[in-house]
Amino acid sequence: MVLQRPDIPLNTNGSENDIRCQVTKRKISGGTRSDEGRDCRDAFLSLMKTCAKLGVSFWDYLGDRLSHPGAAYIPPLPSLIHQHAKA
Repeated sequence: MVLQRPDIPLNTNGSENDIRCQVTKRKISGGTRSDEGRDCRDAFLSLMKTCAKLGVSFWDYLGDRLSHPGAAYIPPLPSLIHQHAKA
């Protein structure tokens, strides 16, 4: 499979690195007080990682989604992911 698809990684280090910041945050803070807090933290960390992988500023992304005055336009994440995959 590796010879047919050299773009497939030989290990899972990329996936492990994606969740490392969540584990570190949980260990330092001792977790969250509620399930909603945990879900919110996980969602924002996931958005931050996705934006970083796509080369988009997380704060610019939030500013656009929250309609902050003067915020730069950021295309929807699915279209950015498709563009990134084609490159």
